[in-house]
Amino acid sequence: MWIWVVSNIAGSLLGAASAAWIKDTKLGVWGYSKFEDIAWRTQYPNIAKKLDDLEQRLHRMEELEKRHNGDGK
Repeated sequence: MWIWVVSNIAGSLLGAASAAWIKDTKLGVWGYSKFEDIAWRTQYPNIAKKLDDLEQRLHRMEELEKRHNGDGK
């Protein structure tokens, strides 16, 4: 039974150490930000929908302004 306890403790320590290391890498930062965004959108779906709608509206307004000014940049 003590082997089971030691292996669980060692696994937990190894998992925590690797998660802390990965968290500081570029891939880890990207992955954590995606996970946090999904968790936030799941927790607050109405606010997320409203935010998406406002971003789409802003994008359409910017496109219309570009076309109206004729600078096409």
